[in-house]
Amino acid sequence: MTFLSEISAIQNIVYILSSILFITGIKMLGKEDTAVKGNFFSALAMFIAVGITIIDIVNPIVLLGGIILGAIIGSVIALKVKMTSIPEMVALFNGFGGLATFLIAWSEFNSTPDNLFQHILVMTTLYIGGVTFTGSLIAYGKLAEKIKIAKTSIITKVLTTIFYASLAFLLYSAFVTPFLVVNFEFFTVLIVLTLIGGIGFVLPIGGGDMPVVISLLNSFSGIAAAFAGLLLLNNVLIVAGSLVGASGLILTVIMSKAVNRSISSILFVGYASSGSSSSSSEEQGEVSPISVSDAYLILESASSVLIIPGYGMAVAQAQHVVRELGELLEDNGTEVKYGIHPVAGRMPGHMNVLLAEANVPYDVLAEPEDVNPTMDAVDVAVVIGANDVVNPSATEEPGSPIYGMPIIEVHNAKTVFVLKRSMSSGFAGVQNPLFFKQNTRMLFGDAKESIGGLVSEFKE
Repeated sequence: MTFLSEISAIQNIVYILSSILFITGIKMLGKEDTAVKGNFFSALAMFIAVGITIIDIVNPIVLLGGIILGAIIGSVIALKVKMTSIPEMVALFNGFGGLATFLIAWSEFNSTPDNLFQHILVMTTLYIGGVTFTGSLIAYGKLAEKIKIAKTSIITKVLTTIFYASLAFLLYSAFVTPFLVVNFEFFTVLIVLTLIGGIGFVLPIGGGDMPVVISLLNSFSGIAAAFAGLLLLNNVLIVAGSLVGASGLILTVIMSKAVNRSISSILFVGYASSGSSSSSSEEQGEVSPISVSDAYLILESASSVLIIPGYGMAVAQAQHVVRELGELLEDNGTEVKYGIHPVAGRMPGHMNVLLAEANVPYDVLAEPEDVNPTMDAVDVAVVIGANDVVNPSATEEPGSPIYGMPIIEVHNAKTVFVLKRSMSSGFAGVQNPLFFKQNTRMLFGDAKESIGGLVSEFKE
């Protein structure tokens, strides 16, 4: 055995060990008490895999410099990002994963042998990576509310058309002219169409569908990484990419079921961007505001309270005072649970992350199917910045854009407190008749301040 073959054998062994560590980390992410360690193990696995690659690089200094630079940038971003911006950060991470595989495929273009499989692999990897990159940038812009282009606009229609054209061009370049794509001009057209096509893929999708899109783009980044692993014959990339791709796809299916819609209807239809529904706020009546002191009196005498967090809680950074209120209610003899909708917030598991950060026990978190059957026995349902996931239009108005979407049926509770800054519609752009129901009281203002006021009342 030569020295080079020995090095290669050692490298493959380390890749296998890294893959095992990565799989273990992914498994640990499924439980709250092991999630932090699981994240560390997964990160360590990738660090080891990247590190061992140095021995196979002609100029390891360049790779080492890239590792250090990437680690510094990633650390700064992770330390500075606010919890409210986690969805945007996840979207960007998905995008950079796609960009990495896009660049790998680009670099392999000129070295692709006269092999149909290799040729298709290069084209497909480049396309998935490119679409993931630019699509994730658009998802970031939508989540940050920096991109507000209507799905019915000319720009959206043109970009969507380019997306379909990019798909057709991919099929043509991969299967019709597999050995003629050595022409760089032809390849350049594919690159341009791919990058623009990613924009057209995500731009028409409604804001209410962003959690589904985020999980799908995550799946795409994993699939692209697995394809890149096949290109480079890198075992750890194949394993890690396959796991991320499969888990992301499963999560996408779960998210689409949570809104009772098919993946195709989400990707190619989306929610109405106009934010209109079959009924307006004027048609539904007037709201009933409530003060903090009056809300306290009702909560103080309640036997059971269900707290439903939404994106508004994240914006107000109210998760810590929410936990404190929950503890005070429990000390008062009240049964407290948290109703968590799968698509509450701007990404899958957004509310779970926020409440975990505030050290809310995992066993008091409940999904819609757990709380809805006994909702009529709940004395007070406290809705904190959630809108679409508690909108009764989903069950009561067949003409509503969200009709059929499973919700947390807080309108069946004895009393409902809705904490909001204003009467604005949710991210899906649909008005909420819950605000006008007789058992609903609106507690207007900053959620953190309102909950803080309730906490102060309990402590006095």
